[in-house]
Amino acid sequence: MGALLDIYAAQPFWIWLAVGVLLLAIEASLSTEWLLWPAVAAGVVAVLTALGLRMGLAVEVGLFAGLTVLATALSRRLIRRVNPEDHPDINDRDLRLVGQRARVVQAFVEGRGRVFVSGAEWVALIDGDAPPVGDSVVVDRLEGPSLKVRREA
Repeated sequence: MGALLDIYAAQPFWIWLAVGVLLLAIEASLSTEWLLWPAVAAGVVAVLTALGLRMGLAVEVGLFAGLTVLATALSRRLIRRVNPEDHPDINDRDLRLVGQRARVVQAFVEGRGRVFVSGAEWVALIDGDAPPVGDSVVVDRLEGPSLKVRREA
């Protein structure tokens, strides 16, 4: 810990650059979309410290946190404006199922059966006449842990 504090005291740029690169590496490997803006904020703080602005660790951490919140909020607004039909979290696999075609893998009995969609089997609910095994249905929405489906038109 003492070595880190010595590096910070001599040149805080390297600490903030390391934080930014580490966050960016994690983001690139996991594709969470949640660590991009903290990585950018750490980069901004690194540039400010490289320019000679010595604010102290507490102010720099506060600036990093504020920039992270600001950049994340602004990016969400921009994404909604540019692509209003996109779901706010593209990593939500369940919401991405809506509108997809699914294949019936277990016969529906009293409106309840199983379908295969997006690489997994799901409990499915259907109103009205149920299609036979092997036919396609379309996912309308999620109802708890089940998919509400309809016959393909």
